[in-house]
Amino acid sequence: KKVARAAYKIAKSTLPQYAHHYSPQKYTQPQLFVCLVLKIFFKTDYRGIVAILSDSLDLRKCFNLKNVPHFTTLQKASKRLLSLKIANQLLHSTVEQPTIDLAAIDSTGLEAGHISRYFVRRKRSKQLEAYEETQYKRFPKLAVICDCKNHLILSAITTRGPSVDVNQFCKTLKPATEQYHIKHLLADAGYDSEKNHQYARDVHDIRTTIPAKAGRPPLTDKPLRGKYREQMRTQFDKETYGQRWQVETVFSMIKRNFGSAVRARTYWSQNREMMLLAITHNIAIILIVRELFYRAGLTPFRSPQVIDVL
Repeated sequence: KKVARAAYKIAKSTLPQYAHHYSPQKYTQPQLFVCLVLKIFFKTDYRGIVAILSDSLDLRKCFNLKNVPHFTTLQKASKRLLSLKIANQLLHSTVEQPTIDLAAIDSTGLEAGHISRYFVRRKRSKQLEAYEETQYKRFPKLAVICDCKNHLILSAITTRGPSVDVNQFCKTLKPATEQYHIKHLLADAGYDSEKNHQYARDVHDIRTTIPAKAGRPPLTDKPLRGKYREQMRTQFDKETYGQRWQVETVFSMIKRNFGSAVRARTYWSQNREMMLLAITHNIAIILIVRELFYRAGLTPFRSPQVIDVL
C-alpha cells in the first residue's frame, strides 16, 4: 500500500490525467503507472498483477482504482508511459536534491529469462555424461548513475550486452547533468578514456575519478596519453574512490528486491522494464527514507538536516 501511494503521488505530479482529450477516461495514467510499479514490486507479469488487484480491494483504494484493467491495457500503457522521455521525467521526479556531492556510474547485466543455471547445465541428453555448457551471448544491460549518499538513481540507459562501457559514459551522464549539479563522479576502469574525462570536467564541470587501464605504478612510470588520465596516475584519490562500490549496492538491491531477470521478450519491452525497475527502486528508497525521518520527527527532503543524516 505504501508503494502504491508513493507511486501514485509521483505519477500525479508528473503525468497528465489522460493521454488524449477523447480517450475513454476509464483509467487515469497515474493509476496505470501504479499498476506497472506494483507488477515489478510483486515480481509478476501483467496477468499476475491483474489477478492480485482483483483480489485486493484495499490495495486498489490506495490509488482510487475502481475497476481492474485488462492485462492488455497495462501492456499497451507500458509502451506509452515508459517511453524514454516520460520514463526520465518519472525517474527525475523521485529525486529532489538539485546538488549531488558524490555520484557513481556503472552497468550490470540482467537475465532474459527465469530458467535456472542448474537446469541449463543438466538439459543435455542422458546418454551423454558431460554437462551442457551453453552460454547465452545476448542479455539486457542497465547502466545507471546513482547518488552515493542515498542510493537514488539519477539517470539510467538501457541497452543489450555484452558491450563495452567506455562509449556509454556520455549517454548515461547527459540526462543527469540536465537535472542535477554533480560535483564528483566515480567510475571503474571500464570507463577510462580521456574523452570521458574531458566531457565531464570541461563541459559539465564535474570532477572525475576513473582509474587508468594502463600505466599504473609500479608496473610502469611512463606518462599516459591525456592530461586527465595522467592525473589519475599521479594524483589518484584512492580514499574517495572507495565509495564507488555504492553503485554495486544499488544493483544488489534491485536484484534482491525485484529479481535479476526481466520477463519481457522483445528488445524494446526489455528496455521499458529495466527503466521501470530503476523507477521502482527509487520509490522504495523514498519509502525507507521517509520512514526513518518520520521516526526521528523530521520531514524528509524538506529539512536542512536531510543531507547530513543520509
